[in-house]
Amino acid sequence: MGKKLIYNKYRYIGYTDGSRSTLLPQPEWMGVLGPQLQAVVGDTIKVNFLNKSDRPLSMHPHGMLYDKDNEGANMDGAGAIVQPNESFTYTWVVDKDAGPGPNDPSSIVWLYHSHVMAEEEINLGLIGTLVVTRKGMERSETDPAPKDVDQEFTSLFMIFNEEKDKEKGLKHSINGRIFGNLTGYETGMGKHVRWHLVALGNEVDNHTVHWHGQTVLDHGRRTDVVEVLPASMTSVTMVPRSPGEWLLHCHVNDHMMAGMSTRWHVWP
Repeated sequence: MGKKLIYNKYRYIGYTDGSRSTLLPQPEWMGVLGPQLQAVVGDTIKVNFLNKSDRPLSMHPHGMLYDKDNEGANMDGAGAIVQPNESFTYTWVVDKDAGPGPNDPSSIVWLYHSHVMAEEEINLGLIGTLVVTRKGMERSETDPAPKDVDQEFTSLFMIFNEEKDKEKGLKHSINGRIFGNLTGYETGMGKHVRWHLVALGNEVDNHTVHWHGQTVLDHGRRTDVVEVLPASMTSVTMVPRSPGEWLLHCHVNDHMMAGMSTRWHVWP
């Protein structure tokens, strides 16, 4: 038998209510990602963050409107550092500048992550996403998902550095999973699917996301490859036209061969 390697990861975990007794369900395809927060332009997001780890952490959002106490970074403000076994409630405003622009689709994606020792904490897995829907495009008052799409998927393309830059410790992953071990991307013919693509990492994290069998609409451009750089975020739309089991992978040769690949399904 081969050697079994175990790398300890940290994760953001969501609960259904303040009692923290029932975990918030997450689809399998989310992998290592924390809960996907969803909002509509005009909303205010409040996140009660309880740090149950052994190190100081935070939550820093991209794109939101916040004051210094709610930035979750830069050692400044009440929420910059949350010590172990302490909590802080972050307040973020989803103003018009946090929402889709005139050339964006009806929903766009933002990252959030810990920002005390950002490089270490991102590499540990403290990453999540926040999806914002254009005002008037939400399904209902209680469902902020966009009404013009049937499904939304999120994909983080990132090389996790598990062994201090040694090649064997560079894990080329999609949502923290490698070599096809990310499951759950399933949709059907003719459905309108929004793919939210994000990346984090270092100078090697220049990724070209490629779907086999389908194309996407990327801000008016028809393509089957979308480029993402570290800390970039983009949202594209697909209407599958060919059923089957298809590859989803980074088309950078080294990344693809090192495991940055999975399969997804389009049902007839």
